[in-house]
Amino acid sequence: MAARDFANEHFSTLLVEEREDRVVVLLNRPEVRNAIDQRMVDELHMVCAALEQNPKVLIIAGVDGVFASGADIAQLRERRRDDALQGINSTIFVRIARLPMPVIAALDGYCLGGGAELAYAADFRIGTPSVRIGNPETGLGILAAAGASWRLKELVGEPLAKQILLAGLVLKAEDALAAGLITEIHEAPELMDAAHNLADRIGRQDPLAVRITKSVFHAPAEAHPLIDQLAQGILFESQAKFDRMQAFLDKKSGDKKTEKKQR
Repeated sequence: MAARDFANEHFSTLLVEEREDRVVVLLNRPEVRNAIDQRMVDELHMVCAALEQNPKVLIIAGVDGVFASGADIAQLRERRRDDALQGINSTIFVRIARLPMPVIAALDGYCLGGGAELAYAADFRIGTPSVRIGNPETGLGILAAAGASWRLKELVGEPLAKQILLAGLVLKAEDALAAGLITEIHEAPELMDAAHNLADRIGRQDPLAVRITKSVFHAPAEAHPLIDQLAQGILFESQAKFDRMQAFLDKKSGDKKTEKKQR
């Protein structure tokens, strides 16, 4: 199957930039603080379809100093039982979490509700000092049903997850950093550079090893250690393994020769 070309897609809620080894997606509904509506969900599915066919690192951020203020409340207000059973937001967030290559969420300003759940689906979260992240859904008479109710306790532990989910706690950047919910804080003008630096670090690894490691990392407990052994068996046969290990040995040998000359 031929890889999808972003240039041939029409996006109205996203700004999409494709590079050789990564794709940058900006949530682009500034008039509603990048609230996630059905059209944005549909467009994120288009991005995922392309990245499933042609795996690359994905960087997700928002425009105008906001990641995403949540799901679009106007649309959410009209949804009923059958809409909930479709899992409109949870389905796309699961798909993003399962992308072959890592996903980086670059957070600024509000990252609430569905916006927070989108961030939780990423492999890496970095932010700015103005980040405000949490799940105020119970205050609106609903629950955080697009991943927060189970992902959040894995990320920050049960006590803090309950503060966020049941008591409406919204974390500031420093609190999120202390909890490990984000791993870096950068001033807003440097946020995207930091995201690209992280993507660069990922890019220096072997792509197949990164893909397989991500899959093994997210495998259920009962799949280990068999899945680790099978995955390693695949990588032990890859040409990249031989090339990279030989390069390491050559460098080590060269370093020893240099040390002898310097003595």
